[in-house]
Amino acid sequence: MADIAEPLRPAVIAPKHWGDLSIRLRRGAEYIVIPLLALAITALLFSLLLLALGKSPLEFFALVERGGFGTSFSLQNTLQRSSPLILTALCVALPARIGLVVIGGEGALVLGGFASAVVAIPMVLGHVPPLLTLCLMAAAGMLVGAFWIGIVGYLRYARGVNETISSLLMTYIGIAIMNFFVEGSLRDLSNPNKPSTMPIGDAYMVGQIPGTDVHWGLVAGIVLSILLYILLSRTTFGFAVRVAGGNPRAALAQGLPVGKLIVICCAIAGACAGLAGFFEVAAIQGRANASLAAGYGYTGILVSFLARHNPLAIIPVAILFGGIVASGGLIERRMGLPDATVLVVQGMAFVVLLMSETLYGRFKIFQVRGAADRT
Repeated sequence: MADIAEPLRPAVIAPKHWGDLSIRLRRGAEYIVIPLLALAITALLFSLLLLALGKSPLEFFALVERGGFGTSFSLQNTLQRSSPLILTALCVALPARIGLVVIGGEGALVLGGFASAVVAIPMVLGHVPPLLTLCLMAAAGMLVGAFWIGIVGYLRYARGVNETISSLLMTYIGIAIMNFFVEGSLRDLSNPNKPSTMPIGDAYMVGQIPGTDVHWGLVAGIVLSILLYILLSRTTFGFAVRVAGGNPRAALAQGLPVGKLIVICCAIAGACAGLAGFFEVAAIQGRANASLAAGYGYTGILVSFLARHNPLAIIPVAILFGGIVASGGLIERRMGLPDATVLVVQGMAFVVLLMSETLYGRFKIFQVRGAADRT
């Protein structure tokens, strides 16, 4: 026992923010480690499939690295494919923050691109300045996308319709609407090979980032991701969305307009997918046709889930999957595998990712209890 006459020594107390930082790091690490574990398990399962087919897993992953990131050309191809993935992933991430599972980004992308092409037709014929035309095309694509996914949000709140089912059905309806007009009244008769709308022409195409072959859609996707992250994490609107997503009844009891928040989140999400459709028309296709339904909306679902619906994390994950998609052609030529091989990888990753949801909260190393939790 210490001598009572001994002067008391001040206890060394760690600054509170150190404890807060430790807690945040431990909690945040779980949302990084488990998705990475899911990717590792996916790679292992797909490697076993390749071995069963008599193919080399090492060669496959080497071709993915080379075809997606190995050269300047492949990297730019990857970044170009990442643009619609970022925007369609945001279409999933925003409703997810309020507790909704919306998977209809493909339909909003297709209709947004179609609306952009339709708006462009009279302006191109009337020789409206390209900059004004592109702005109106982008606005049309975003408005149509916002309306399309906004319907899903309204049906969920007002009628209790499951948003996952309704958004998926709305995708098929949106693609059918585009095909109806593209193959009918709006078909360009000068192009008999593939039903399409009239081309907008090179003068009305979105330019590329200087020094690259990547269009400005990538910049738009990154800027939107940053802005939406700030909106969701640093504003009262984002706080209200998190409260409504965590406990809708408590949010209603506190007077929060849950229905309005749901519709707004879905509308913003749809606008992101509609903007992706605009860039597909104005930077890639030059017209609206069946090529708009390229599956970016479905891959965006996987990107968003793997990023844990975090707008900032969506950017690197989208680039990763953009590289996988970009390497599909090289894999087909070198290994003799079908073009659908990339889709098999994505499907496996999605199933494993969903199964990995049961792992959250089960690792003691990531859990914070007792005094640390009260720090």
